[in-house]
Amino acid sequence: MEVTLNLTDQSTKFIINNLYPLYLHDLSEIWGWKPNKYGVFEDDETLTLNEQNKVFDIWWSKQSILFPYLIMVDSIPTGFALVATPPYTPQGSDFYLNEFFILRSYRGKGVAEKAAIKVFNNHRGTWELQTNPNEGNKRAQTFWRKTIGNYINGNYQEEISQTEDDGNKLILSLTMM
Repeated sequence: MEVTLNLTDQSTKFIINNLYPLYLHDLSEIWGWKPNKYGVFEDDETLTLNEQNKVFDIWWSKQSILFPYLIMVDSIPTGFALVATPPYTPQGSDFYLNEFFILRSYRGKGVAEKAAIKVFNNHRGTWELQTNPNEGNKRAQTFWRKTIGNYINGNYQEEISQTEDDGNKLILSLTMM
């Protein structure tokens, strides 16, 4: 399996937009989210997935600040990683892993770890990523601890803390030079 990481642009952003509802569906199991009355995983009156995707246009309007990566396995879209730089990072971080998703059929096969390492290799500096600290999210917690721990020989910090706009999170911080 060849895992590649491709920076998307206006002509390929639709692929991430196609994967995004699957990501939200997966997160609904962890966070207990329910779709709105139109079947869209939003807590407002968003009518369509097209309408929902317009929120993400910012990812393709700020090149060199926001990095929307498509993860591919053998040329098949498999997931995405959305990487932000200041001013879209928590204070003190050069990079923030805003979203990271791998389709279920590719999980447990090393795809996510290879993709995460490619993302980290593309951006050297201080990183922060956050995930749900609850019992229902043990798989993601274990994945990130193992992946980051192996990547930088266990030299990272973690804490559970209340975030400004997203509730309680497990926060992982690391530096790669």
